[in-house]
Amino acid sequence: MSGGDEFRVAAPIEVRFRDLDGMAHVNNAVYLTYFEVARARYWKEMGEGEWTRLRTYVVARAEIDFKSPATLQDDVVCHVRVASFGGRSFTMEYLLVDRKSGRTLALGRTVQAMFDYERGTSRPLDEEMKAAVRRFEGRAIPEQSGRSAGKPVGA
Repeated sequence: MSGGDEFRVAAPIEVRFRDLDGMAHVNNAVYLTYFEVARARYWKEMGEGEWTRLRTYVVARAEIDFKSPATLQDDVVCHVRVASFGGRSFTMEYLLVDRKSGRTLALGRTVQAMFDYERGTSRPLDEEMKAAVRRFEGRAIPEQSGRSAGKPVGA
């Protein structure tokens, strides 16, 4: 991942005093909340109808590479995009930056597993959902097979 230009959605993040640890840095656990805010923004920008239909997933995996500490003074934005599709899941990538300095704060990935709440089981990722995401993103999004859908690039 490089610059935010490669991402369809950017969510402004307000760093709150309660987000900070004893060293006055954003606590590492809070980054997942920032990713959640960006994910919600992604589906909202895609359209309320899509958001309602597509939110039947659970986060199955999350990973963060911390690059630079975030502070209360930073002007934080979280870029988000769909990186790949699997058979029953899809991977999203995040780029958290300070807009004032251009500094990368963190890189992240989450794997969302499609879930049937009525049956309590995973379900396949449907082609209609993939097509809707590709239209929204305006780019090709690769298909991954099996467990490789959630693996980091190069793993």
